[in-house]
Amino acid sequence: MVIDDERLARKELTSLLSEYAHLDVIGEAADADEAKKKIETLHPELIFLDIQMPEKDGFQLLAELDYVPKVIFVTAYDEYALRAFEVSALDYLMKPVNPERLDETLKRLTEEEPGIESAVDLTRKNRLDQEDQIFLKDGEKCWFVSLNEVSRFQSEGNYVRVFFRNHKPMILRSLNTLESILEPRSFFRVNRRFIVNLRWIDNVENWFNGGLMVTLKDGTEIEVSRRQAAKFKESMSL
Repeated sequence: MVIDDERLARKELTSLLSEYAHLDVIGEAADADEAKKKIETLHPELIFLDIQMPEKDGFQLLAELDYVPKVIFVTAYDEYALRAFEVSALDYLMKPVNPERLDETLKRLTEEEPGIESAVDLTRKNRLDQEDQIFLKDGEKCWFVSLNEVSRFQSEGNYVRVFFRNHKPMILRSLNTLESILEPRSFFRVNRRFIVNLRWIDNVENWFNGGLMVTLKDGTEIEVSRRQAAKFKESMSL
């Protein structure tokens, strides 16, 4: 998908991309709100994203997405280059886009990400699973994070704290919302405050009043409520 507030810029880039048989441009968007709706509906594998746009910039768009595709920034301003790579963008192209530079980027992309060469039906993925990436923003810090790196989500009022690597940023989401978009075979709501990544569970013990105590691989202990313990046993048993 090509996202840019300038129609001619979208047209030019779409024309360049039409030369690549393994890529299909499935949509365009002129602003962040339109882009968000189309990304959530179409689930593109890759987006070419302008940074400076009216109302919301490209970084703000990424912060609002639940499903985050791979990103190549396309912009007229090189001042954003460092920040673009801080959020793990695949590349950063300057306008007007040089065809040779684009070719170099796409060749490197297909070498590193073989799946980009074939059409993948991402629309079947109604929920986010271990292999999906999310974009997190906390103050001035930004991260692209694979969900397999996230050990747990902890509710704190109207916010949720996300634990990954040595970071634990806060996001404006409810735990109920996260539960509705995460794949239940991989992420389990153990009690009112926590969703845990099942791959991160190292040990499970019986606990008081019919509950359970799970120990994560980082040593964190979290109690599974009695009600959820029954669901946990049912879902995890053969």
